[in-house]
Amino acid sequence: MEKKSLRTILRRMVIVATLLVTALQGGALNSVSAQEVVLTYGIWDSRQEPGLREIADDFEAENPGIKIELQVTGWGEYWTMLEAAATGGSLPDIFWMHSNEIYKYGSNDMLLNLDEYIGRDSIDLTKFPQGLVDIYNVNESQYAIPKDFDTIGLWYNKTMFDEAGLDYPDETWTWETLREAAEILTDEEKGQYGMSAQLSNQEGYYNFVYQNGGTILTDERTSGYDLPETIEALEYYFSFVHDGLSPESYTDTDSRAFLENGIAAMATFGSWQLPAFLDNEYLVENFDVAPLPSKEGNSTTIYNGLGNAIDANTENPEEAWLFLSYLSSEPVQRKASELGIAISAYEGTAEAWIDSNTEFNLKVYVDMVESGQIRPYTNETTVWEEKAYELLNAAYRGEQSVEEGAKATAEMMNQFISQE
Repeated sequence: MEKKSLRTILRRMVIVATLLVTALQGGALNSVSAQEVVLTYGIWDSRQEPGLREIADDFEAENPGIKIELQVTGWGEYWTMLEAAATGGSLPDIFWMHSNEIYKYGSNDMLLNLDEYIGRDSIDLTKFPQGLVDIYNVNESQYAIPKDFDTIGLWYNKTMFDEAGLDYPDETWTWETLREAAEILTDEEKGQYGMSAQLSNQEGYYNFVYQNGGTILTDERTSGYDLPETIEALEYYFSFVHDGLSPESYTDTDSRAFLENGIAAMATFGSWQLPAFLDNEYLVENFDVAPLPSKEGNSTTIYNGLGNAIDANTENPEEAWLFLSYLSSEPVQRKASELGIAISAYEGTAEAWIDSNTEFNLKVYVDMVESGQIRPYTNETTVWEEKAYELLNAAYRGEQSVEEGAKATAEMMNQFISQE
């Protein structure tokens, strides 16, 4: 454990002393437990809960008088819950934040401005990827500190590859290699597809768009969906469905089920899916992960990362900050990686995630960040991303040309951006 700063130690002593004084004023020392500060920590991934509970237990042991209550809400309901809680003034004390939502919460006084705390305790943000730090900086103020980062990899069924006499995917694979392997692995009689190309942006077509020299968001903050390079990449990606090499798949749950049931031989997934793969014996026995195929040497992968934020109206800002800064420290970030929770964002801690299990070649996920493209985002990312799925659906199914779908998506996206 790295040496704690004198300020941090003194601050913890003050917090504990305050709790003791409060308890004494209430009548007796044995009522201290009734005066404990309880901090709620909102997250959306139940698979990360056990590891985070262990870390929270460590924090509680080091900080008597402060208890951490984990609140787990599924991804879909999480943002509905947050919006309702923000309206009612009952947000969790600390909670996960995403690039899609940071502007709405950070620019509307719903998150605690962390600048003063970061400066006071000399938190070194250069230890985190700059792209992730920038995501959680709104109007030149920091509203969250990066928790982790993620990249996208190609999962493949080793057994199916062996049966087909194919070499496993590696860093030499190109778009052509992927296409050829999908064709060989597709078997109509068996009901087997070579690929599951889900209609997903971050885990799917975004990666191919940027590898092809296209973009989703231009430097001028306009849509890149109508660019020739973007359209060409979408045509390539959607062709797996059009040509019968992939079933229609609309969620990561769909695609993972296709792999689990032996229906598809390959699919692209984010590193955050690791716990789900480890939970399935068939996937552990038959699958591994490789780098994404590249286009003319361009191996871009989309990367993103979550941040920890604090409710602007928390009744216990000092205690909440104490926990957030604890989560952001090098030793705790390293432990999070060791527990396999996620790829920790703090410099030098990602290697521990690689070593957290030996079932899969996890190193490819960490290596790919070197060619990472930060997930495109604006002030209202969620709005236009969800609408993009609706407008691209017909093109994905082959009921409309990809060019028509892409241009309609660009027009929609520009309209939303212009109103931000």
